[in-house]
Amino acid sequence: MLTIDKLKEFGANTDEGLMRCMNNAAFYLKFVNAAASDKKMELLEQQLSDKDYDAAFETAHALKGMFANLSLDPITKPVSEITDLLRSKTAADYSVLMEEAKNRFSELRMLTSE
Repeated sequence: MLTIDKLKEFGANTDEGLMRCMNNAAFYLKFVNAAASDKKMELLEQQLSDKDYDAAFETAHALKGMFANLSLDPITKPVSEITDLLRSKTAADYSVLMEEAKNRFSELRMLTSE
């Protein structure tokens, strides 16, 4: 079961996330669980692989907003970097950042399934 303590250990800024959810832990955890079930991370990976950078920007931006609003900092960081590179239309190898984002997202998913 996902808890605030597990999220803190993960590196989430739970104080900030809770504040955005009116300090209602159940409400916050509900949104974190929903984020962990989201399929956009896989979509982003596919879009980057296909070099569909315009679509990848939209997906990365949506993920960045979702993770940032929940203060899931370990995932927000690499997704934000991907978003910024895509926004500036920088030719880049996204694989390292994508791997970091996927690994951290996988950690979050494991927390929600325990």
